[in-house]
Amino acid sequence: MDDLGAALGWQHSMLSIAEGDGDFLQLGERHWAFFAEERPLLLVTFEDIASVRESEDKLPQHFALAKARGWSLMTIFCDGETWWRDPAVFDYFDRLSDDGFLEAFDRVVFYGAGMAGYAAAAFSIAAPGAELVLVAPRATQDPARTGWDTRHRAARRIDFTDRYGYAPDMIESAEKVWLIHDPLNPPDAMHAALFQRPWVTPLFARHTGEATEDALTEMQALDRILEAVMEKRFSPEFFAWLWRGRRSNADYLRSILSEARLTGHPKREAKICRSVTARLNAPRFARRLAELTGEGQ
Repeated sequence: MDDLGAALGWQHSMLSIAEGDGDFLQLGERHWAFFAEERPLLLVTFEDIASVRESEDKLPQHFALAKARGWSLMTIFCDGETWWRDPAVFDYFDRLSDDGFLEAFDRVVFYGAGMAGYAAAAFSIAAPGAELVLVAPRATQDPARTGWDTRHRAARRIDFTDRYGYAPDMIESAEKVWLIHDPLNPPDAMHAALFQRPWVTPLFARHTGEATEDALTEMQALDRILEAVMEKRFSPEFFAWLWRGRRSNADYLRSILSEARLTGHPKREAKICRSVTARLNAPRFARRLAELTGEGQ
C-alpha cells in the first residue's frame, strides 16, 4: 500500500480500511479495486467514483451493509462511463481467476444495476458458482447487437468484442441469476431477453422505468434482496412479498396514475386514488379523486 499512501480525497477512507484486512489498487488510469476482508462471504459490486465522492463517509455504497453482516466486499470503481472496458480491469479479473482467489470464498454474490449490471454479469465468469443480482442490466453496447438502445451513445465508441465483452455469454458459470427489470420499459426488456439461460430468473418491477434500482432502494428492498441471496433464501415468492412495498412508493404510485390518465381509464384512476388515499396521506391523489368523482368536495 506504500505507493498509494499519499492518496487524498475520496480514496482516504478506503485506504485506511485496506491497510488492515484488505486492498486498494489502481487499475490503469480510470479504475480502482477496493477489497475489505471479513467472513468468507463475498459481495462484488461495481460503482462510479462519483457516488463515493458525493457520499459523507467516502465508502462504497454497499460497505455499510457488508460490514453489518460480516461479509467481505469487493468494489470495482470506474471514473465515468467506461463500462469497465479496460485491459487493466480484464487483467485484474484474470489474476483473480488464475489465483483461485474468488473460489476461496464459501459464497460469492455479484451485484450491479444498469451499466454496473453489465459489469457484474461480464466479470462473474471469474467466479464459477457465483450468484448474481442484476437490476436492469445491459447485455452490451456493441451497436451490431444492441443498436436499438440509444441511451448510451458515447459507449458506441467502446470495444465490446474483446474479453469479457458480451455479458449474456459471461454468466455461463453462474449458479443463479436474478434479473430484476421493468418489462414495460422496452430497452430494459430487450436487454433482459438476451440473458437466456435456464438459471436466469426474471423478476418484474413494473412501472419503475429507468429508476428500478432507485425504487428498490427507496422501498428498502435492495439490501434485503442481497441479504437473502447471500443467505440462500431468496426466491420469486420472497421478491413478490418485498415488491408489495411499491404500494407505498410515491414514484411508483405516480407512474401508475399517470399511465391510467394517459391511456384514458378514469375508472382505474379513481380506483388507484381510492386505494392510495385510504392508506396514505396523499393530497395529490385526493385532489384527482375529487376531480374524477366529486368525492371529498
